[in-house]
Amino acid sequence: MEPTLKEMIGKTESKTTSTDHGNQISAEKRVEKRIKDTPPHGKSVVDKVDSINQSADSKKKVLKVSKRPEMTKKDEIIKEAIEKHYCSEELKPYQAELIKLQHHLEMTGKKMVILFDGRDASGKGGTIRRIIRYMNTKRYRVVALGKPSEQQKTELHIKRYIEHFPHAGEIVLFDRSWYNRALVEPVMGFCTKAQYKRFMKKVISYEQNFLEDAGKTILIKLYFSVTKEEQERRFNRRKNDPLRQWKLSEVDLQAQELWDEFTQKKFMLLKNTHTKQSPWWVIRSDNKHLARRETMKLILNSVRYKGRSRKLDFTLDPTIVIPGNKELKEMKKQRKKYGRLLT
Repeated sequence: MEPTLKEMIGKTESKTTSTDHGNQISAEKRVEKRIKDTPPHGKSVVDKVDSINQSADSKKKVLKVSKRPEMTKKDEIIKEAIEKHYCSEELKPYQAELIKLQHHLEMTGKKMVILFDGRDASGKGGTIRRIIRYMNTKRYRVVALGKPSEQQKTELHIKRYIEHFPHAGEIVLFDRSWYNRALVEPVMGFCTKAQYKRFMKKVISYEQNFLEDAGKTILIKLYFSVTKEEQERRFNRRKNDPLRQWKLSEVDLQAQELWDEFTQKKFMLLKNTHTKQSPWWVIRSDNKHLARRETMKLILNSVRYKGRSRKLDFTLDPTIVIPGNKELKEMKKQRKKYGRLLT
């Protein structure tokens, strides 16, 4: 409750030793000005600015013009922070379930391999970071291999990935996998046509060999799919943001120009390497938060584990998570209708 004029005058008088009548009048005027300038309880900074803006004083009109951009930027920052906090909180129950899943794998001695493939700037790295955020660091590994060495180039392509496979009770997340040979390498000219064809012919048999590990190995293949417009927006953000510039590579700079070539390789990937035993899941990732949440659900649905929450919704969003065979059918429809592949 605001202090009354009388109460505030009393406080002012108690602090002064002068009994001069003129001083008292002066004190009253100061208190009146203080009350006039004091905003009512709960009035925000924005309200203060608005009240100033309503003045006819020319100087205050200048303040209105100069302050508006600053307040708009501030509002944007606050809105972004609130949205980020909401998204973070929505993921936490699923992150807690991932800890239960991790404990189950440890108790049963099972192994999990998760492949994160897809176009550049499609959100693979950000999704991986959210998945492992609260996990036991001793029971998972993130593997992001660089260029093969000269010796590795002479060996079986998948060998250097198999060397990083999980031990019993462990999860390994591949930030780009052996399927680089089916996507990036042929488009960018990093492998020969013969190497590409041989890989596409043999890869499923390779996967069957380690999946027939007495049911101990679980393989999840994820293809992150982003639209051309969203990819361009993310590339531009990387160019202009000093905190993200390190993400921009030579391959990224050519991704837009080679969009159709990547799309064709995606089509061949799904056509030749999506099987019932080793399926692909396409993640629509224009909305990063939904892509992260639905990926967590997909991983949690891949294994039955003890202590699974009965209150949490594990139903997959069919607009975000699409089985590989369904995506393949959609791409065939696109080609028939438009004469070319789009996504």
